[in-house]
Order: sequence, then structure tokens, then C-alpha cells
Amino acid sequence: MTSSVDKKTPGVEFAIGALAAVGAGFFTNPMDVVKVRLQLQGELEARGSYKRIYKNTVHAAYLIAKHEGALALQAGLVPALAFQVVLNGIRLGAYKSAQRYELIVDARGNTDILRTTLVSGMAGCVGAVLGSPLYLVKTQLQAQSAKSIAVGYQHSHSGSWDAFKSLWSEGGVAALYRGWNANLPRVFVGSATQLTTFGLASDWLRSLDIFPDRPILLTFLAAVIGGSCVAVTMQPFDVLATRLYNQQTDATGKGALYKGLGDALVKIFRTEGLTGLYKGTFPTWMRIAPHTVLCLVFYEKLDQLYGKLRTRID
Repeated sequence: MTSSVDKKTPGVEFAIGALAAVGAGFFTNPMDVVKVRLQLQGELEARGSYKRIYKNTVHAAYLIAKHEGALALQAGLVPALAFQVVLNGIRLGAYKSAQRYELIVDARGNTDILRTTLVSGMAGCVGAVLGSPLYLVKTQLQAQSAKSIAVGYQHSHSGSWDAFKSLWSEGGVAALYRGWNANLPRVFVGSATQLTTFGLASDWLRSLDIFPDRPILLTFLAAVIGGSCVAVTMQPFDVLATRLYNQQTDATGKGALYKGLGDALVKIFRTEGLTGLYKGTFPTWMRIAPHTVLCLVFYEKLDQLYGKLRTRID
């Protein structure tokens, strides 16, 4: 009999990936809010020349909850989860489909580094472009704060729907896709790092044969490794994306601070130094490592449930 995995269509892979990412995104969104605030603090100001409102990750979370309420730590949740559906539905769906059809493995069934990097990176870019308006609104809502602890430009949206309406009235589709390319290097590097290291770590753990009957535990450990690597490689690009998506625009719809990725990179490096590109690294790790673990473990569990369901039906 053909296995349930063999019968699985790409659409199922995409649906499982999207559902797993939504589950992970709900739990990790608070760290995303903290990360955005820390990345915007001291924007284009030399180190030591500005007052640090947020001293560290824990202090930032405390101030946000104190001045804006605990629910503020879930700011931008709706567009954030919608972005997860688009990004990870495509990204994880493509990765798992390519894995199933042995497009990203070598003759021994192990992870092919180059092909996995290209497939996961390009699939992530497709998802990032399609979901760019969602990421734009998510970032702007997460940056909004009480006046006493505000950092970065404040867009003053009353909610997700208001943000979309405001952007549409400013310039239609062009406004919604403003800065669409800001997320490409972030997602390409992040996706390629995450899924390639996850694949390599999975291969290594399987070779040790220490969890032969515990695939969830193997996935958990491999995901911890993959998620931790992402926080280091992706961070500079994550800062660039946050700054470009949140910046104020002029009358022509162009960025008031940065003309594009290259301009943002140069300006941040010149004024804030290399450390400016690594602002919010700890909350990034606190978000992306658990998100990777939850996303891939949820995927594995949902995949198992789907397999059992198909077996019963067959």
C-alpha cells in the first residue's frame, strides 16, 4: 500500500506549515514586540548620546506591560499571524515537498547544503514578497507605544484594519508594498540558515541512533540548533527590515530616513556602529529559537496526525 506520506499533496504540506507557524507565532509574538522596540531605540544616534529607555529585554517587556498593559506585548498579532500563514505556508511547504521528492538530499538521503539553502531561501523570499503588506503593518503596530516610552517613528494606527486603510488611502497597492524588498535578505538568510542547519542537525542526530522511536524529540533538538544559528546570521538584516518598514514617509511616499537597504546599512553603521546592526539580538534569539522549535515540532505532530487520519480513511 502506498504510504500516507506518498499520497500527500503539496497543498497539504503548505497547510500544515501555515498552521504550525500560526501556533508558534502566537507564543513568540511578545518577544517580537520587544525586539522591534530595542531595534528602534537610538535610531541613527551615536552610542551613548541618547537616553536608553529600554535597558534590556526584561526591562523592555516590563515597561511595555506597565505603561501600555500586558496585552500590548501582543501588539500586531493579527497581521503577524497572517504573515506566518503566507511566509511559512510557502516556505515550509516548499521545503517539506522538496524533501519528500528528494530534491534537497544527496544519494544517501542526507541534507544537500547548497540545494537546501537555495530552495529554502528562495521559497522564503516568495513568501516575504507576497506577505510584505502584513509585515509592514505588523512592524508599525509593534513600534507604536505610550508617549513616555516611545522609540522610532509613531504611525498612530488604531488597529490592523485602520493601518491597512491608512496605507491604501496614501497610495494604494504601492503604499502597501512600500519597502517590499527590505525583507528579502532577512528572510533568505534566515530561512536558508534555519532549515539547512535543521536538516544537518537532524541527519547528525539520526546517525547517533539515540532517538530511533522519538521523532518529536529529535525534531525538538535539531530545531533548537537551527533556531539558535538564525539569530546570529539574520540579526543585521532584521534590524534593517524593522527600520525600513517603520520609517516615516515624505509627501512623495519615499522614506524620510532611508532611501533603501544600502542607504540604511551605511547610515546605521556610520552613526551607530556595528553594534547598531545587532540591537535586539537577545530578544531575536528569544523569539526565533522558540519559534523554530514550536513551528517544526508542531509541523511534525500535525504531520503525524494527518498520517494517522489518512491510514484510517484508507
